Amino acid sequence: MRIGVISDTHGSISAWQKAYDQFLHQTDLIIHCGDLLNHGPRNPLPDQYKPDELCALFNALAKPIVFVRGNCDAEVDQMILEHPIEAPYAHIITARWRILVHHGHQNRLPAKTKNLYNLIISGHTHLPSLTKENGVISLNPGSPALPKNESKTPTIAVVDASSIVIWDIETGLEVQRLADYG
Repeated sequence: MRIGVISDTHGSISAWQKAYDQFLHQTDLIIHCGDLLNHGPRNPLPDQYKPDELCALFNALAKPIVFVRGNCDAEVDQMILEHPIEAPYAHIITARWRILVHHGHQNRLPAKTKNLYNLIISGHTHLPSLTKENGVISLNPGSPALPKNESKTPTIAVVDASSIVIWDIETGLEVQRLADYG
């Protein structure tokens, strides 16, 4: 199973389209870690900020997508989005993964989290990261719309049976890879 992971699209139709066309269309499931449609008061308007059109693209998606509510997502978003927005967590269990997804704006996870899950996914920071500690992998796909790393690299991630890779959606180049799950 290939899982696409994206976060912090903030209403940018161009960021979603690049991510989907290059990487996410090749996945079986998409996880969106929140901040779907709105840019938020601390962020600039992203390129091609068209939240209504982005929502229409989400609604037209023929594959499963899991959304987690971010700090810029509003209850009214659920009125136009045809997929449920989970809050504050989503849980996904596959043959390989026990996944906990959250946006990441709340600093503390429940105490048993690292005992029960082997992949914890969050967004919020707009900074891509991939780490492994005590058998638990933590993934933040960054943001394709408003990246905040020094190089302003727009990123998403793909999880499959052999690796987790963070991808630069502008260049199509690998940013970071984790292949040793042992």
